Amino acid sequence: MAEPKSQNRDAYDMILGAIDEGLYRPGDRLVESDLAERFGVSRTPIREALQRLETQSLLTRDGRSLIVSSLDHSQMAELYTVRTELEGLAARLAARHAAEEEVRVLAEMVEEDHALLGDPQAMSRANRRFHKQIHLASHNRFLVQQLDLVHRSMALMATTSLAIEGRGERALAEHAAIVAAIAARDEEAANQALRAHISTAFEVRLRKDAAAF
Repeated sequence: MAEPKSQNRDAYDMILGAIDEGLYRPGDRLVESDLAERFGVSRTPIREALQRLETQSLLTRDGRSLIVSSLDHSQMAELYTVRTELEGLAARLAARHAAEEEVRVLAEMVEEDHALLGDPQAMSRANRRFHKQIHLASHNRFLVQQLDLVHRSMALMATTSLAIEGRGERALAEHAAIVAAIAARDEEAANQALRAHISTAFEVRLRKDAAAF
């Protein structure tokens, strides 16, 4: 009997969420039986979810096993290049199209996220929510879809740049500048503020990686 489509989708979303939350990190091996037990679904939807994640390059085959993919330096640079362009466009469109209610929600997010300083993982989740809200405020479904793909690949980075001392405070100040530009309906300022935010995050990550050599 075929598995319900909803179960297949749920298995995919649960594995993807586990990677995104850091439960499975780059290099970790994913085993069908273990995943089925953890998520309480049969092995068929797990198998189909793993195949889909492999097609999206989020998993890599190692012999007969699948492991969570990792990004080398060049891939990380390519990802940040694409992310900068798309995120900047999202901010520009949000400044043009966002409803006043959406702008207020963004501002509230920045204020509320100050309570999370000192907890890098919580800050990372909040950061994803903030960026997703900007994507939605762009009111462009095709751009949102592409940014979803980019952010899935961001999960392949083993650590968050928000774990660097002082980065959380600076990131929130950058978020506030982005929201201010969107609220002012200044499309170019919003674009530049978000591009600068991504550029700074990339630079922080590069410095962290260089220090580990």
